[in-house]
Amino acid sequence: MADVKPISKIIEEVSPYYKKRAERKDKGIIRSIPEAEHKIVYDSNSETLEPVYFFILDLMNDLGLAPEKLIDNFTSTPGSGHFAELGQRATIMQQQATKILGDTNVVLRSVLNIIYDLKEFRIRLEHYKGLKSSKPEEKNSSLLALKQIWMDKVDIVKGNSSIKAMALGQSGFQTLIDAFLAAQDIKSANKIDLNDRVKRILIPRIQEFNAWVEQSEKELSKRYELEKNYLKSQVNSLKLYSRWAKPYLLAAQQLESQQSGREPALVKTFNTILLGLTLLGKRKLDVKEEANQGNLPKELIKHKPKRNYYSCILVDFNFRGIPQRVSQQPHYVFGGRAEITFKAYVLNDDELEKFEEELKKSDVNDVLTLIEGTTTESLGQLQEEINFFLDEKEDEEKKVKSKDESNPFFALIGKYDKKEGKKEEKKPTAVKPDDFIESEHLRPFSAANAKETIFTLFDVYKKAHGMPSYT
Repeated sequence: MADVKPISKIIEEVSPYYKKRAERKDKGIIRSIPEAEHKIVYDSNSETLEPVYFFILDLMNDLGLAPEKLIDNFTSTPGSGHFAELGQRATIMQQQATKILGDTNVVLRSVLNIIYDLKEFRIRLEHYKGLKSSKPEEKNSSLLALKQIWMDKVDIVKGNSSIKAMALGQSGFQTLIDAFLAAQDIKSANKIDLNDRVKRILIPRIQEFNAWVEQSEKELSKRYELEKNYLKSQVNSLKLYSRWAKPYLLAAQQLESQQSGREPALVKTFNTILLGLTLLGKRKLDVKEEANQGNLPKELIKHKPKRNYYSCILVDFNFRGIPQRVSQQPHYVFGGRAEITFKAYVLNDDELEKFEEELKKSDVNDVLTLIEGTTTESLGQLQEEINFFLDEKEDEEKKVKSKDESNPFFALIGKYDKKEGKKEEKKPTAVKPDDFIESEHLRPFSAANAKETIFTLFDVYKKAHGMPSYT
């Protein structure tokens, strides 16, 4: 099967309690690291393997363990029909996902271009805002910047009759650029000491520039708003494409066969499949209820535990089967050898949280992480800049309406509900050792429950299948 760290190994690494048990096992003081461990081997080529799995799954639910699947792997031999069948299905999923991802990349490039355009528009609009500033320095610098833009983008299309062409290429107009930049308006232009020939060129250009400033600000503001709306539309399309691609990528990943390595049960030309499944069920310890029933000291009724404790049951399935196609149907059934291992553990809230963190880091979720990165991470990296432009209007509206915050009727409709701020990056969970009550009462009691539960699972299954009773 795939080279994946066993779930039991992860549990034993995250819990200080089971680390100590591992040391005691190495010294020969205890027999096993789990609280209890049982194993069943069931071999029948004529009966399918699904009933074995679902019998235990349903039994765990009946015992209140609420099981969840942590590992679901398979490996089939290249010469089997099952391998070819799933390979074809995986190829279809991959092709469909590739097509959607191609469309996603086109939209992503469009989003990038829109963001760059919006940045340029915003810089230009800052100059227009500066013209209305009460500070002379800011107003003058904005005016000069707009005049430079007008000369480079608008006036330049006049060719030889543009201000720059005349000032640099025709004698007698060398002062034209400096005069245009120095003149605030037509009135100030008339006061500048220039010959009439230059003034006849300068004054109409100042009129043109003033008309351009007024019109271009309106047009640029409209374009800026249209681009923001287009950005919102493209971002929604990008999210939609990502959402469409994810199921196909997940399906393709789930149909992938794991690497067999040197597994002796997998012979290339044989018709063989190996399945690996892991279930984890847990049941919370109700301290108050157990204390009321006399199972725990009465003093614990009023004691509020720092952490909850859970009786955890880990069930590993290893199937070796022979895929057989169902007559006139596109799916297979599997008969063969089932090896089922039951392990009992006791974990508290901190240990379970640490276990989830380590599980996400392990090879179990590597492919899922790649899928998440392919479909959503590229958008996430741009999210800050996208939010800057999309939330800009909302921020302005909040500033305008800030005077109405004293109105009590707005509070009735949730007007002033604050949005949650950005979540800080979560630090790794630190698992503290058990205190006296936990080590002397809660963990031992949960361990006893886990041992009883695991034996019930083991014993009921054996009796239901006519196997000798376990003693």
